[in-house]
Parts: sequence; structure tokens; C-alpha cells
Amino acid sequence: MARYSAFLGRRVEVQYRAGDILLPASGTFVADSGRSIFLEQHLEQHGQMKQFRWEIPYQYIVRLEERSDPVDVPGTNAVAAASATRATESRASDKKSGGHKLPNSDSSDPQAILPLRNRPKPA
Repeated sequence: MARYSAFLGRRVEVQYRAGDILLPASGTFVADSGRSIFLEQHLEQHGQMKQFRWEIPYQYIVRLEERSDPVDVPGTNAVAAASATRATESRASDKKSGGHKLPNSDSSDPQAILPLRNRPKPA
């Protein structure tokens, strides 16, 4: 019997074990096999719609909860719009603070997490 079938079709956030660390995952709960759950996420990358789907076995799930975020619908640009809004807010706060700001750990902007200024040249 599927343990988590009540979440089918809903937006969820999962925390799961991968070795000695805990990893977060969020997406639409699309299937429950009775041994694993399957999450799916739609995003736009380089102007193309991409679909990312992954499987998380029951024994690795630490926490599973429903999120109140709207569901990402293929063909919409909700992910890009949200990141653009965050980037705009970040630039506005940088101007207020004189442009010197350390990246926040709760920020989901990938450029704010790890700023690479001098990248090594490939051999």
C-alpha cells in the first residue's frame, strides 16, 4: 500500500538522506510506487522548457510536507519570473547598502550563493 498517496498531484517539500547529509527537494508529487515517491519539476533553461523528475525511496525520506506555493504549469515562466523578482530585490538592497553584501544562506539565487570572479582557464 502506498504510504504517501494523499499527496498525489500536490506541491511538496521533502527532506531526505543521502549518505551522511540531508538534502531538500521540492516539486509536484506525481507518483507513489509503494516503495518510492516520485517528484517532478518544470523549469525553463536557455529558452527551453525542461522537466526534472526524481525518485526518493521511502527509507531515505526524513520529512515530507505540502507547500502552499502555486503549482508550476508547463509553458508558463513562473520560475524565471520569481528569480527575476528576487534578483531585482537583491539589486535594490545592494544599492541601499552601498553594493557590499554577503550572500544569504536562505537566498535561492545561484549567483548569490557562490560568486566566482576569477574562473580558472581550462587546459
